[in-house]
Amino acid sequence: MTRWLTPNIGTGGRVVRGLAGLALLAGAGVGYRASAWLEAALLVSGVFLVFESLRGWCAMRACGIKTKI
Repeated sequence: MTRWLTPNIGTGGRVVRGLAGLALLAGAGVGYRASAWLEAALLVSGVFLVFESLRGWCAMRACGIKTKI
């Protein structure tokens, strides 16, 4: 059995997840005017994607789903 949070994505996947996380965080900054729930969802999603990119780990890949990047 492999260790939990073992890096499972390469540089390309890390860059894509990092940029997507930053985009979601920017959306959370704009979305607070529309809805507090929208802001919270975007904020949590953005922080999680940035965490994935910094760690080099993908939750979908850890669950067995193959991603293209």
